[in-house]
Amino acid sequence: MNDKNTEWTLAIKGMSCASCVGRVEKALLKIEGVVSAEVNLALETALVTGSSQALNAEQLVAAVAAAGYQAQLINLDEPHTEVVSDTATAVYSWWPVAVAALLSLPLTLGMVADWLGLQFWRGHIAGWLQWLLATPVQFWLGWRFYKAGWYALKAGAGNMDLLVAIGTSAAYGLSVYLLLDTTHDAMPHLYFETSAIVITLVLLGKWLETRAKSKTTEAIRALNALRPEQASVMRDGQELKLAINAVKLGDLVMVRPGERIAVDGLVEQGDSQVDESLITGENLPVAKKIGDKVTGGAMNGEGLLYVKTTAIGAESVLARIVRLVESAQAKKAPIQRLVDKVSEVFVPVVIVVALITLLAWGFIGGDWQAAILNAVAVLVIACPCALGLATPTAIMVGTGVAAKHGILIKDAEALELAHAVQTVAFDKTGTLTEGRPKLIELLPISGDDEHDILMLAASLQAGSEHPLAKAVLHAAQEKGLQLQTAQHIHALSGKGLQGQIGDDLFVLGSSALMQDLALDVTAFNTRSAELEAKGYSISWLCFLGKKPQLLGLFAFGDTLKASAKQAITSLQQQAIQTVLISGDNQGSASSVAKQLGITKFYAHVLPEDKANIVKALKQGGGLVAMVGDGINDAPALAEADVGIAMSSGTDVAMHAAAITLMRGNPALVADAISISKLTYAKIRQNLFWAFVYNVVGIPLAAFGLLNPVIAGAAMALSSFSVVTNALTLRLWRPQADK
Repeated sequence: MNDKNTEWTLAIKGMSCASCVGRVEKALLKIEGVVSAEVNLALETALVTGSSQALNAEQLVAAVAAAGYQAQLINLDEPHTEVVSDTATAVYSWWPVAVAALLSLPLTLGMVADWLGLQFWRGHIAGWLQWLLATPVQFWLGWRFYKAGWYALKAGAGNMDLLVAIGTSAAYGLSVYLLLDTTHDAMPHLYFETSAIVITLVLLGKWLETRAKSKTTEAIRALNALRPEQASVMRDGQELKLAINAVKLGDLVMVRPGERIAVDGLVEQGDSQVDESLITGENLPVAKKIGDKVTGGAMNGEGLLYVKTTAIGAESVLARIVRLVESAQAKKAPIQRLVDKVSEVFVPVVIVVALITLLAWGFIGGDWQAAILNAVAVLVIACPCALGLATPTAIMVGTGVAAKHGILIKDAEALELAHAVQTVAFDKTGTLTEGRPKLIELLPISGDDEHDILMLAASLQAGSEHPLAKAVLHAAQEKGLQLQTAQHIHALSGKGLQGQIGDDLFVLGSSALMQDLALDVTAFNTRSAELEAKGYSISWLCFLGKKPQLLGLFAFGDTLKASAKQAITSLQQQAIQTVLISGDNQGSASSVAKQLGITKFYAHVLPEDKANIVKALKQGGGLVAMVGDGINDAPALAEADVGIAMSSGTDVAMHAAAITLMRGNPALVADAISISKLTYAKIRQNLFWAFVYNVVGIPLAAFGLLNPVIAGAAMALSSFSVVTNALTLRLWRPQADK
């Protein structure tokens, strides 16, 4: 998306099936300046991307209104309990179902009595009384079907409401005709119960569906519930209770034991244990001391903390997580686009089938009453609600349960693709290792004092965030060395850095950099080879004078993460190939690969070459996932079919990745693929059953083997069963926590 494009999220009211989705999308895409529009039936939202110069929210709302629906702009930067439309719950509240059931009950008993061969019951309900009971159900409680169906007709489309309106009106109209037909001596067989019970069952199905859908957004509601409404802020030595939106950057916030931390920040005073489980999925409390980061929404333990605010409002970690999950739930999976195309032609085809059924039974069979009832059954059984809900409900629950356990999935496409990943490539430092290497050995080469060599290297790297630089600076700090000021520092193609101290120019970097500078390191090959064979990373310090001179050799060691072996084993058990891509030397990469059981690895890889290796792996066949945490991993993460970033790494890596692991635990990689497989399986199950209801039900109805009431019950059950099946995803638990 370029700088001139922006996104709007709209809450859409009045959609009932997949056909409605297509109509709203078409209405939005007709607006000049709209680039894309994705409508989610389960969430009842529309995600619109378009030109910020040519568009505004009012135009979008007006276009949706013209299509027969209501729309309202959602501001994702503000807290809200859920995206699912509040009106959906209001429209499908319990009382219309209860009233419809109460009015339909006497008619239902009459129908059941007929099925049992007990004709006396129907005889006790006069025709006019049947009409009196059915009419409020048809035109009061069922008015929403007429209204929405009319808007669909005006737009030249069809939807579930139109099918229900036509079908029940036909049954009701036939009954009125028979009731008024004076040619019959006895009371004719009326079908008021058919229209009334079908409407009651549809309302019941929608009510059950809405209740079930509300459970699909529990993850979002749980995250939003973590936001404290107030914070205790220290200003001018006084404690002030302020609304959370009144807190400013730099404010000192006091967090008492047992309170939720109100802001993102750094601990200024105190120490405690903090429960971050609902944010990161980490089961155990994390120790926090002065200088440590804390996240708003986490629960403080037994210690008193004073936190300096570093992020508020929409920029907080919690707010970004909520936006990420909401965005993932709102976007469409690729398979849903195919379903939407099918749904566009589904309703017109069903109407044609119903018309053929009517004419065939009427002209060939000569029984126009049976013709009308069979056509009604076709219309009712074929409502495409389940088709529209099959994919988005599974995506919503899948992304929600993943977020609960520390796996943030950016979009539905990533969730769908991850299930088919055949190769996972890992960065080494910070991904499979702790990323906090230590200086293991320092070997002066030119006869200089070890402390002098360490001081020069530390001076060159002062302020650097690179893991090896931190190791050097930590070693210098431990020895109490006084650093000098380095100037004109710049990186050398991922191989090291160059800088000036005083009048002298120095270079610190890899063996490859020494070769580029034509510096002879052969005299130290034996020792460097021994260190590399142990898995240590090697760096060299040299003086660039008239005659370049080697000054020292540095060896760094890193430790594997405790869960690294579990991560590789879990993937291999799923028949997924694992690959290691590292910028470190051959010995270091080989040592890590051997310890973890990885047979294929790449060493001495420059940042720009990581993406090329991922590209080559993709060309070898199968989908490729890349796991990394650093800025240098961003191109490879973007190149991969599925990029997976560690939250313990850089923001750049997380922006480039489709999935972020909030705990930085590599074992969650297998779990991310696992939840993707399970979600995709639920999507396929849902679509299978949604199609089965129609593939089996429509022919049965057309051949007169399906009563309209049974058809209505089956249609209502189809939507409810699809949502309920998706909700079983909430039982999923990551293997990393077991």
